Amino acid sequence: MMELYNKVCEECSQLITRRYSTSFSMGIRVFDPRFRGPVYAIYGFVRFADEIVDTFHNCNKGNLLQRFREDTYRAIEEGVSLNPVLHAFQETVRRYRIDMELIDAFLDSMEMDLHHSRYHDSLYKQYIYGSAEVVGLMCLHVFCEGDEALYRRLKAPAQSLGSAFQKINFLRDMKSDFDERGRVYFPGIDFTRFTNDDKLAIEADIKKDFDDAYKGIVQLPKGARLGVYLAYIYYLNLFQKIKSAPASRVAEERIRVPNSRKVYLLFSSALRNSLNML
Repeated sequence: MMELYNKVCEECSQLITRRYSTSFSMGIRVFDPRFRGPVYAIYGFVRFADEIVDTFHNCNKGNLLQRFREDTYRAIEEGVSLNPVLHAFQETVRRYRIDMELIDAFLDSMEMDLHHSRYHDSLYKQYIYGSAEVVGLMCLHVFCEGDEALYRRLKAPAQSLGSAFQKINFLRDMKSDFDERGRVYFPGIDFTRFTNDDKLAIEADIKKDFDDAYKGIVQLPKGARLGVYLAYIYYLNLFQKIKSAPASRVAEERIRVPNSRKVYLLFSSALRNSLNML
């Protein structure tokens, strides 16, 4: 019956992913089946931690996050949890030997959001690493399936991809982050005076991350390559839409890629993959 419980917990993380992210859900669906459950588990874990600091405004977020951290450690140590998200996550951590340093860095970055609303250079880099790059590294542990040489070779590109995704999220969500949470993540940026020059500098940084990430995507194992490439293409399209908009628009609305466009990108990416054109 433990197998049934494990499956139910995995399905909970799958539901969370599908409800919160159309882009990542579509990407995960094209993974080889052996990768889908573990990646759902990682997404469910990071999504719920993020919800604590971004959504539970009428609760003691610090206490909730600390309890979530303690429950995570306990689940990994004991190999079981009655929290279905943490149970699925600990299964993945233990099976793929995901480094505890990555988990600590992620939870530390979530805690940073409880104490900081402005991020100077070193704090910004620490936050990007903990909130995004380590998530890419957790997934890379899954994709490499114990091949340490492959993991080391793809580690830097995986971090670059996570960094690109997070910086685009910051641009896309600038208004809500500032209006609802008082946050501005980009160092030296005054949200009330966000200029096209500010935007161009951020975009140049993101483009470098994208270029570095692509070099790793094409080296991923076959069962993971299309799914990661699809997420890359989704975010690249979002990036292009943001680039074409003036700074004033980016500061006033949440720019997005329509679902119809995402479906087109799914089929065009699958075709390119089948023809070995990635």
